[in-house]
Amino acid sequence: MERRLSTLKAVAEVKLKDTQYTLEHLRAFGMYNYLHLDPWYEDSVLFVDCKGRVVSLTVTLDTALTKPREVFCVPAEPSRCEDGVCASLSLTSSTWAALSDGHGRLLLLRTGKRGDSSHSKWEPLFSENMGEPFIVLHSVSHVQAGVHAMEVLLLGIRKDPEETKGSEFSVNLEWITVTNTEGQGQEKKYEVRKRRVLRGKSVPHYAAVEPQGKGLMVASEKPFVFTSVDGRPVEQPEPEPMEEEEKADPIYFWQQTAEDITVCVRLPEGVTKEEVQFRLTPDNISIAVQGFPPLLQGQTYESVDPEASAWILKNDKSLEVTLQKRSEGSMWPELVMGDSRGEFVMSDDQAAMIHERLKHLTSEELNTDKDRPPCSAQELEDCDVVQEEGSSLTHFDGETLKPTQVVSLGCHQYLFTVTVNPADMPCFCLRHDVDALVWQPRPEQPDNMWEHVATFNALGYVQASNRNKKFATCAPNFSYASHCECLRRAFIYRQPSPVETVLFNRKQGRQVGQVAKQQVASLESDQPILGFRATNERLYVLTPGTLFVLKVNNN
Repeated sequence: MERRLSTLKAVAEVKLKDTQYTLEHLRAFGMYNYLHLDPWYEDSVLFVDCKGRVVSLTVTLDTALTKPREVFCVPAEPSRCEDGVCASLSLTSSTWAALSDGHGRLLLLRTGKRGDSSHSKWEPLFSENMGEPFIVLHSVSHVQAGVHAMEVLLLGIRKDPEETKGSEFSVNLEWITVTNTEGQGQEKKYEVRKRRVLRGKSVPHYAAVEPQGKGLMVASEKPFVFTSVDGRPVEQPEPEPMEEEEKADPIYFWQQTAEDITVCVRLPEGVTKEEVQFRLTPDNISIAVQGFPPLLQGQTYESVDPEASAWILKNDKSLEVTLQKRSEGSMWPELVMGDSRGEFVMSDDQAAMIHERLKHLTSEELNTDKDRPPCSAQELEDCDVVQEEGSSLTHFDGETLKPTQVVSLGCHQYLFTVTVNPADMPCFCLRHDVDALVWQPRPEQPDNMWEHVATFNALGYVQASNRNKKFATCAPNFSYASHCECLRRAFIYRQPSPVETVLFNRKQGRQVGQVAKQQVASLESDQPILGFRATNERLYVLTPGTLFVLKVNNN
């Protein structure tokens, strides 16, 4: 694995101000990835330097870099917002880009074909002050009914006068649609056609617009809701009163031993023996009262012996049934398959037996049994802690602005976002147990909107256990995953590959056919890592004055 360095002009790193003191400011602006990989031309990377210039570099051969080339310079504003944030860039299509100057101005730039042979300067065709500072999260370009449109997603943190608790800040997502209109002469003029604002209380892990601008997906710890469209407030549905659900009384109660089952079924008052309709086969039971729907009906969990079973009517109020099990010793988890209208009643002997079995887990005395050592919470690592239950992934419809699907992420920790195919929405990676699973959004498939496309074995635990992790990503072909720390080190985790020699697992004694290799790259720099991107062949690491290119895979 080789590496080459290229000395650059200082990257436009922005330090947070005293007024930007919340955790959400840090997540949104302090952890921003300053390096941008061109998904249409993967040999090219871009960043914005301290003078507001968009700089492009292209890799030639393995890790050799062309000279930094300025493709655009952000115009200087006479009066800039004091609480500015970092300049941000989003490559909208193979010929367009969206740029924020970090002080509230949004620019849409026609880049032309950006390949390594292209040396044309980018042309601004839209420039407008959107208000308070923001960063560009995502953008797409599409043509509908012959009209070119660009969807841009902006992230800002605003003071919320309605918020009386906490930090008094809210997180704003602004979804802007810009379309072209025929102006005077033959020139095309781009104008804002629609502005939609969503508000939440946490910086989203993931936010992206559908390729055709028909919807939006957001993954966040706390929910987002649309609050305004073109300056007009969106009516919020009134919260439904919290009513305690009245749990229906059980229709029957049942107990069991190793040999038999006793069922007590509630009957309408005044029922006679002649009105009871009871049918029992080895695998099915039916209990009903004449003129009423069946009280209990369906397939029993296991077979019973009808000849040894019986029923009696007790006090004209209940029916007691004794069922003889054909397979003695087995304990049934349910009486009738799929029927949840009954309640299992545990006998005193059964409760005492379970208490005795669990006694070693609840005893106040220290368990000295080495075969069953007690669990200590102090042995758990930070990455074993269950994440906030409120985390969710939501799809919003672009017309109704209402959620169409909401998926709880639960304890599936969010790891990173990666663009695999620029024609699709960005993928996201979640931790599932110890593994990391990559999901591809498919908004065109409502019944299967998130498709599992790759797995990195044990990566979820490895990444979650590294407290110094700053950025994480993977190759678009999923051949490796990687993350970097705040300083110096980058870690590479390759997918399992066949071994050329005979290798045995010493503990299990079985032959190993595949091995997943891990590598660590130590950068020759003491400066903080500001950007981190991966292609199928290379890993790019950006510090304030240096771009490192690490060759990871061969063609």
